Amino acid sequence: MSNQIKMYRGVWCEVWYEGGKTRRASLGTTDFQEARRRLAQVEDILKTPSEITVEWLWNEYVQENEGKAVLETMEHTWKALGQHFGYLLPNLIKRKTCTDYIEARRAAGKADGTIWTELGHLSTVMNFGEKNDWIKKAPYIHRPKKPDPVDRYLKKAEVKTLIECATKPHVKLAITIMSATGARIGAVSELTWDRCDFERRLITFKRPEDLQRRKGRAVVPMNDTVYHALLEAKSKAMTEHVITWGDKPVKSLKRSLATASAKAGLKRVTAHLLRHSAAVWMAEEGNSMSEIAQFLGHSDSRITEKVYAKFSPDYLRKTAKATQLDM
Repeated sequence: MSNQIKMYRGVWCEVWYEGGKTRRASLGTTDFQEARRRLAQVEDILKTPSEITVEWLWNEYVQENEGKAVLETMEHTWKALGQHFGYLLPNLIKRKTCTDYIEARRAAGKADGTIWTELGHLSTVMNFGEKNDWIKKAPYIHRPKKPDPVDRYLKKAEVKTLIECATKPHVKLAITIMSATGARIGAVSELTWDRCDFERRLITFKRPEDLQRRKGRAVVPMNDTVYHALLEAKSKAMTEHVITWGDKPVKSLKRSLATASAKAGLKRVTAHLLRHSAAVWMAEEGNSMSEIAQFLGHSDSRITEKVYAKFSPDYLRKTAKATQLDM
């Protein structure tokens, strides 16, 4: 059905052809822009299924939020959520539905922090459905208790050992970049050579096509370590991407990091741990929370301060002096 807007007896109408005949429905306005808006509303109603499933709402959320950083993570969380919740109508999600999911994910070896994030994404989509009047009320999404933040970080010597134990050049380079810049794995895997400015020694992690702000995509200086590593890799580059295996970009380094960790005798190292370690090193050197926030791509330095201020050598030292007793 191909719909058009045409004037009929002084009023804009929706016009379509069906069964060889012209059909017409008044849009109730003489204003063309208002008629277009009303036609769009009608088309939205027509494309909305009579029984809205979780999967349908998820796809609508993804479409409306195209380009936002959270979709990178949601692409992965849906792989698990979709199997368990996708076919359900939102009003059928009960506490037991969620607890069954939690137990299944724990049995699959997933940590409560991962499960907490996954179900948080589900809750976001359900609230989105209610806000847009697609469902009457968003169901309550039961989640496990949010785990306390892990304070573990790597020493520089441990990262050096990790790099030495990584057998593949692209893994060595990725570890070097992440530990030197604090960049997220997504930003590193998408990095292209045109955003590595060797003359000014700057790396731009934000892609030119990213119209909206993306989480953790900063412009950071190259220190000597990453400068020389990148320069060497550039001389052997076969594609536009910095991190490649053969002639293809690499999207995940989980297995490679796990292998290097085991070889180095370290408890499993993740990309996030490398980012966290880099931030700790910056704080230990006495850098301001504002500068560290800029380096990490945080939108608010209060986020940075909450996690990393305690690693600063001056953390609360002046305040502690106020309670000192002169004996």
